[in-house]
Amino acid sequence: MRDGLRARMAALAEARAAKLRAAVVEAMGAAGVASARVDGDSVRASGRGLLARWIDDLALREAGRGRA
Repeated sequence: MRDGLRARMAALAEARAAKLRAAVVEAMGAAGVASARVDGDSVRASGRGLLARWIDDLALREAGRGRA
């Protein structure tokens, strides 16, 4: 019983994480990021000026560090 519940909870958590990663990729695309994709458990992004935007925006830096 516990193993089944644990497996179900893990599947729900992974589904939610996948949905959030997809939403991040979509938002990055809407913000003009040239290339954003899901790579395993991470979202990879690249584009002209992306690093400069990240460096100039404190909120983005803090979010990237897990300090939303």
